[in-house]
Parts: sequence; C-alpha cells; structure tokens
Amino acid sequence: MPEQKKNYYEILGVGRNATQDEIKSAYRKLALKYHPDRNPGDEAAAEKFKEVNEAHTVLSDEQKRKQYDFELDHPGMGGGNPFSGGNPFSGGFSGGFGDLGDIFSSMFGGGFGGGSRQAAPSRGANIEQTIRLSFLDAIKGCTKEISYFRNEPCKSCGGTGAKGGTAFQKCAKCGGTGRIKYQQDTIFGRTIQVGVCPDCNGTGKKITEKCPECKGRGYNRAQTRFTVNIPAGVDSDSSLRKRGFGQAAQGGGEPGDLYLYFQIEPHKLLKRQDRDLYATVPISYRTAVLGGTVQVPGIDDTQELNIPAGTASGTRFCIRGKGVRTVNGTGNLYVDVQIDIPRVGRDQAKKLEEFENSVPLKSCDNMQRYAGNISALYGKNIDKQ
Repeated sequence: MPEQKKNYYEILGVGRNATQDEIKSAYRKLALKYHPDRNPGDEAAAEKFKEVNEAHTVLSDEQKRKQYDFELDHPGMGGGNPFSGGNPFSGGFSGGFGDLGDIFSSMFGGGFGGGSRQAAPSRGANIEQTIRLSFLDAIKGCTKEISYFRNEPCKSCGGTGAKGGTAFQKCAKCGGTGRIKYQQDTIFGRTIQVGVCPDCNGTGKKITEKCPECKGRGYNRAQTRFTVNIPAGVDSDSSLRKRGFGQAAQGGGEPGDLYLYFQIEPHKLLKRQDRDLYATVPISYRTAVLGGTVQVPGIDDTQELNIPAGTASGTRFCIRGKGVRTVNGTGNLYVDVQIDIPRVGRDQAKKLEEFENSVPLKSCDNMQRYAGNISALYGKNIDKQ
C-alpha cells in the first residue's frame, strides 16, 4: 500500500484554490512562528519549520504544484514497486516508454519523463527575513546590518557531500539518471511513473567517502552577516531578493534565495499611502476666520502653509512634490486642517455672543444654505443657531 502523501495545503492552512499571495502570506507567518532562532532546542518546532518550508517549496512553484495536485488526486500512482526489464506496453503502444515520458513531461512540467535524462539537483529552500524600519528610513533609504543562521554550502566539498568534492560514483540503482521507473495497477489500468531515485535523491551519484567537514550533508550550519542597502521609498508591501543567500541544497544543487520584507514603524504626525503623505494640522479659530500661516510636518523639515480667511474645519490642502520620492515619481503632501475650538470664560463667552449676533446670516455660507433647506422642506424660517 503506497505511503500516504503529506497534505501541503493543510500544513500551510490554505485551501486547494489558494492564490500564490495567500500561500506566500501563510508561509511567512508559520515560518516566523516556528523558526529555530525563535524556538531554540524545540525539536517539534524544528520539525514543523521543516514541513512548512517543504510545503512552500512545492506549492510556490506552479509546475511542482501541478504535479503535486495530480499525485494528491491519484494516490495510487504515487507508489508501487520498481519493475525490472521489459516494456509493460510492448505490443500495445508503438511509441515505447520514452515517448510516453515526453507526453507526461509536457503535461506536468517535467515531473514524468524518459529514463535517459538525469534529474537536476534539488534547489535549496528560500529564507524570509523581516526588517524593522523607521517611517523616515523607509522613505529616505538607509543601510542595515543583516544577521541570520542558515545552512551554507560546504566550502570543503563544494556542496556535494563527498570528500574533496570528487569522492563519488554513479548510482547503481538508477544508473546515474537520478530517476526510477515505477508501475502500478489501478482501476484505470496499468500506469507508469518516473520518480526520484531514493538512493541518490535524484543526483545520480553515490558518495564513496563523505566529506569530513560536513559529514556528507553538503552544508554546514553557520551565521551569515552582511550589509544591505535599503532603497528610498520602500513600503510594507515591498521586498528585496538576494540570490543564493537561502538554504543550501543537498547534492550540490543551487542554494535558495533570501527575501527581505519590511515592517514600517508609524510616524507621530504623518501617514503614508503609496507615494503620498497625509497630515492633520490643528489651526486656531482666529486663523480660520482671518487667515494666516501654519507649520506642517514634512520629510526633512516643516513646510509653511498659507491658510486663507474663512477656512472651514476639514478643508484639505495639497503641497505638490513634497511626498515620497520613488523610481516611479514623487508624491504630494496633503494637509487636513481642523479648527481647535478653545475653552472660554464667562466674559469671553459674552463677547463672542455679541460678535455672533452682529454677523448677518448671509455672510455665513453653510448656515445660510442650511436655513434655506429647512425652509424648503419644513416650511420653517430659522435664524442662526
């Protein structure tokens, strides 16, 4: 009976129809949760972290995902015993097994193929890191020191796991192809699958003498440090990719990549939306009525904004070209003003009341418009209120 296949969708907690963005988001959360650096000495977390990386490696690659979905839907085709000699389609299929492999290869992106081609070494898993940036560092750009642990390719054996990088021979089980043919009888008839050779993990080589430095793994656990330049204008949905700085691959395969994501700290006075900045500035009652100038926050310094007489609370002003500068252009700074109503004493309140009574209704645009609507809808005439 074939071994039950791991459900990578359940491991990541997503559905079968999940988008790549959903898969990526789920992976990031789980990778951060179970990362060995956050769970030192926790074997269960380390195993879970390994499963999460394995699931992401398959589901984030469309070709691998297509093959995995097929195998998930047809579990009987995922196992079976290797057969030796002879063509099971002899006399009934003129093209031979190699042609059938080409058909499957074109359908499933290379998951099924002819026995003569050697499987490429597997690629190492990607690593994701989150960098905390201040609001202004994200806008202006900066440099950051990055430090993390990863499986680095062994320098002594070049990642092959063999002593001196040469102490290996052709795998006897697969003949150096890295793949093994399997046959399985199902309700649909006899099927053929080509899978990775379990003896050499698809490399086509068997180590005759292990590398003494990495003990045949092909990698060593080490801390990686480097300085990265953060470009100006990055946001919380931005990312940087550093090729080859992910996990090492077994058998001398290509290392994975490092993806850097950003967590932006909020600013006390400014908010950001794409390239534009937004600020809310309180103004005095006097400035709203008579006009004046106010200081508004900017990226490098404050900006002076002229407030015209009779400005209402909630009015928005635009200072062009004072937003975030990116490769796609520079945004604007939008300023919303809010009238700060003061607390007044008895004498001040009396003077304010006398002043308001002296102001005719026709000079108050909003109140005059409101009074007109009340009169038209309810047949009532109202004065200022």
